[in-house]
Amino acid sequence: MRFLLKAVTRVPLPVLYALGTFIYVVLFYVFRWRREQVASDIARAFPEKTPDERARILQQSYRNIADVVMEAVWGFGATAEAIAKRVTFENRDVVDSAREARQSVVLLTPHFCNWEWLLPAGGAYFGLPIDAVYQKQRVDFLDDFLRDARTRAGGKPIVREDFVYELMNRAGVPRGYALIADQTPPREGKKHWSRFLNRDTAFFVGAEKVAHFLDSPVLYVAMRRVARGRYSVRLHPLAMPPFDTEDDTPIMERFAQRLEAAVRESPADWLWLQKRWKYPKTDEPESDARRPRARRGAPGATTSAP
Repeated sequence: MRFLLKAVTRVPLPVLYALGTFIYVVLFYVFRWRREQVASDIARAFPEKTPDERARILQQSYRNIADVVMEAVWGFGATAEAIAKRVTFENRDVVDSAREARQSVVLLTPHFCNWEWLLPAGGAYFGLPIDAVYQKQRVDFLDDFLRDARTRAGGKPIVREDFVYELMNRAGVPRGYALIADQTPPREGKKHWSRFLNRDTAFFVGAEKVAHFLDSPVLYVAMRRVARGRYSVRLHPLAMPPFDTEDDTPIMERFAQRLEAAVRESPADWLWLQKRWKYPKTDEPESDARRPRARRGAPGATTSAP
């Protein structure tokens, strides 16, 4: 199976695009995969748009993700330099300044346009190792394949559960730490709530702690589609050291604002398929003071939420 995956990465991109179009037609028109959920999310995000406009966003979002998947497959077999030719960085001064000062940088990116190409393109363009935090795949050979493919630009993917340990071990070496920051945090974990696309939306809070620990700039990685298989990237500072209390807006709130602006500008380039809203804001864990006490004789007993 791993040999087959490597063989597919050698297929020319135009052929993969044709395969992606076929997959798009099957998933969108035949199986109607998650169409009801995505259509509902788009309608709630853009109540001001007409039904026809929302239908076009829905259809184009499926077409775009089919292209992105095929581009990612091709990219897993391409050199970082080949990918860098398709991804242009509009500004590099923030990263260059941090590298010259021997500072690390925290790069926050959403599932927008082709996020898979950011790691190899950024590593080749800036000459700085970029380590991406990722969720380990359940299938071992697939996890090994993806990890190997993502190390070609000099970075080292970090399993989410090992991030704190790895961060402390590498604290003295300037690096880029890339986090896909628009994922939904666990229901029981700490989170930052933002009013995002007309809905209360939970975001991870770890970026704040990482930035203060490293005393490093935090950048929003804004990617836009220039043409099919061509992208442009601009880096927007979200927070810069030395950190002070003049602006106490949480970093993730700034991230959410940047992301919403990007989604409103180009709705079909965001990954609507990810099931972003999994639980409501009211579904928060009860504090210890509100939880019913465990009965005597049953240490560690818990009660489930109603």
